[in-house]
Amino acid sequence: MALMITDDCINCDVCEPECPNDAISMGELIYLIDPNKCTECVGHFDEPQCQQVCPVNCIPFNPAWRESKDELQQKFERLQAAKTQP
Repeated sequence: MALMITDDCINCDVCEPECPNDAISMGELIYLIDPNKCTECVGHFDEPQCQQVCPVNCIPFNPAWRESKDELQQKFERLQAAKTQP
């Protein structure tokens, strides 16, 4: 699953720089997570870093975006390969 940010977000700005895949960006009112880039930090860390730093615990798993650990690993590898291509 990818992660999502709920309306409880207080725009504290701590999650965005923690994301190793640049999946978090500011939306119109609150921060958003791009599920196409979110690997739940698989390939980088043991736990999602945005969840670890969020002071209001507003970053749950997105039930509409289910992915296995293998799928998340494959997404991580695709994202890394895309970064290295000119």
